[in-house]
Amino acid sequence: MSYIIYIFLYTKSDNMLKQVQTQKQQHTILPQQIELLNLFHLNTLELEQRIQDELSENPALEELNSGDEAETDKFSKDTIQDFQGWDEYGYDDIPDYKTEYNNYLNTEKVPDRPIAEVPDPRDELKKQCRFLDVPEEKHYLFDFIIDSLNESGFLEQDMDELASQISFKKKVWIEPEELEGIVRRLQELDPFGAGCGSVQEYMLLQLKRMNGKRPDVRHAIGILQEHFQDLRNCNLEKLKKQLGLEDDEIRIVLNLLAHLSTRPFNPETNAMQANPSILPDFTILDEGDELVLSLYRQRSSNLHISQSWMEMVQEASKSTNTDRSTRQYLRSKLSSAQWFINAVQQRESNMLRIMRAILDIQYDYFKFGDILLLKPMKLKDIADKVKVDISTVSRLTCNKYAETPFGTVLLKDLFTEGIVNQEGNNISNRVIQNIIGEVIEAEDKKAPYTDRQLVTILAQKGYSIARRTVAKYRELMNIPVAQVRGLWN
Repeated sequence: MSYIIYIFLYTKSDNMLKQVQTQKQQHTILPQQIELLNLFHLNTLELEQRIQDELSENPALEELNSGDEAETDKFSKDTIQDFQGWDEYGYDDIPDYKTEYNNYLNTEKVPDRPIAEVPDPRDELKKQCRFLDVPEEKHYLFDFIIDSLNESGFLEQDMDELASQISFKKKVWIEPEELEGIVRRLQELDPFGAGCGSVQEYMLLQLKRMNGKRPDVRHAIGILQEHFQDLRNCNLEKLKKQLGLEDDEIRIVLNLLAHLSTRPFNPETNAMQANPSILPDFTILDEGDELVLSLYRQRSSNLHISQSWMEMVQEASKSTNTDRSTRQYLRSKLSSAQWFINAVQQRESNMLRIMRAILDIQYDYFKFGDILLLKPMKLKDIADKVKVDISTVSRLTCNKYAETPFGTVLLKDLFTEGIVNQEGNNISNRVIQNIIGEVIEAEDKKAPYTDRQLVTILAQKGYSIARRTVAKYRELMNIPVAQVRGLWN
């Protein structure tokens, strides 16, 4: 909002009164506009939480559920009424099993999707132990050790303490050496390393499974065995001096250590842990010759103003007995509810407009799901096409996902820069990254390609790119340089 400010300054000098007029123009953003932009930035789950918060705070705002529509017609002739008396209740013809079933499960509120069961890693370990070549009477030892693991999968008790606990509980004498053998067999199961006593032991166990002839693996094992305290204190200069390594060499070793897992029961790396599902914001269906776009869940149609609250506002406005603060409170809640509904409607409308513009540009990509068909696209291209500000496009595409026939797509991944190939066509840099990944995947692992060799290979494929650009794309894909890839294989 732009406006002009007139400032009158009165100065008194030499017993004279002077008046100075200045003109100033400022651009300000109203609080409601800031709130609207914050609403644009929310994804589906965050918007749902925001709506629930607004419903609990503002009594003028109501949500229309599917059951509310039937409630309006509950006195209709075609609607089954509640029991009016004992005769009707006692001698009704509804089977008992139906009424008992409805007490436990409301068929109108069945979840939209099944709830994924997340198995406990301890239960999975116990199942695997049953397939080991171990006498059945020894299974309780595996179970006791597995139940003693902490939430990260480490065994905090020492063998002597653990053997004493088992001997006291089972009333049989157990030697600590027997438990050590069980723990070693347990560490080989999935998840690997369960039962290690510390992070140091767990990382050493991972390194010993690698190629011990690699120099980075040898130095990493030496650091963990002899200089672990210096590693924890990040004393890199001391490590380089004691191991006799250069800056590039110590960087390779530290990179290897950084890629090691630190917990056997880590939800991010444990394959048994269920991955959190992503709730999309858009749904794209392939209906033959056209792609049908829709919101995954439209919320504005379910929100409405409370009729009783509107009547209270009208009565308060007409009544002379209602004090001013009460009328102001009622009107403010009504105005807030109306603004919130309009804001949600505006958010959904702009989201559909922006997604339709993206769909027009990337039609071939959404039609066939081939990354090579992805076209260069910037935020400004969509902003100019939809006639909105770039910041609006950025907020309405940030952390938003689209469910397509070939998978769930993050909208931010669709915005890429372009590179002109030898034929003069504008190619997305995502396409170039995909080609670089395929070339590196097919290379000789003992003699990996350097960045200059990748430039030559890409030029043969019709893509003229500088070495610095290849290095940038390779780093974006978290692919190390050729020297490091050669050491890893």
